[in-house]
Amino acid sequence: MTIRRSDLLLIAASAVWGVSFVVVKDALTAASPLIFLAARFSIATVVLAPLINLRGGFSKAELRAGALLTVLLASGFATQAFGLQYTTPARSAFIVALSSVVAPIIALVLLRHRLAWQVLFALVGATLGIYFLTAPESGGLNHGDLWTLVTAVVFGGHIVAVAQFSKRFDAQRLVWLQLPGTALATLIAALLLEPIRFHWSWGLGAALLFLGVMSTAVALVWQMRAQREMSAARASLLFCLEPIFAAVTSWLFWGETFSLNQGLGGGLILAAMVLAVVGESRAEAVGKG
Repeated sequence: MTIRRSDLLLIAASAVWGVSFVVVKDALTAASPLIFLAARFSIATVVLAPLINLRGGFSKAELRAGALLTVLLASGFATQAFGLQYTTPARSAFIVALSSVVAPIIALVLLRHRLAWQVLFALVGATLGIYFLTAPESGGLNHGDLWTLVTAVVFGGHIVAVAQFSKRFDAQRLVWLQLPGTALATLIAALLLEPIRFHWSWGLGAALLFLGVMSTAVALVWQMRAQREMSAARASLLFCLEPIFAAVTSWLFWGETFSLNQGLGGGLILAAMVLAVVGESRAEAVGKG
């Protein structure tokens, strides 16, 4: 596969993930968050299973790694879905994107990894970006934004955990292992924690198919194939396109617009993402040297 085709695959995956913020926002008007996630990840589990080598079962070490990743993934998607009930798709996407800035901080605290100076500047820029993005003239952070900030931290932890476990286990098997785990975890949580709401319609069915097949199964396959041909830093930079796709889609379908301050906030967050990725790649190169 050429680098050009790999780039296009990863851009396509970022576009699908960006669009998914709007799809989830709309679907949550018909279904409660946790039961919706359980249905989404059940579909993804079935669709992706034939594409993954599952022969031989899983070792105890793989299952332990998968369990931790599942807790992080399920928690991240749950808090994101809760947040999307109260905030806009574009704001949610930009805030979730902060996970790439948070991840190096988590790696420093938990694993004593080297922290590049660029990451500190990225953290400052991201904080300012959140301030402007959440419209201080309109009251600042709302309930949904706060839930989504939790998502960014949890996904930051997930990024660090994936980086560690993928060195020891087959990455594709780990990806699939999280899907039934997340489906089961969110189903149990739905039965225990939320008044279940699931008003079936063809629109809801289409949303579940898009999210389960395209956004989860197909986009993950695209990501895995593309990242075989490029560095982690190059991939991370292309992932910066995801909130842009989310913002454009939200504008087209929800009429969401940004004020000058919010546009500045989104720009600062994107700049912080790029700076954090550059800093991490340089720190990794120094560490290997």
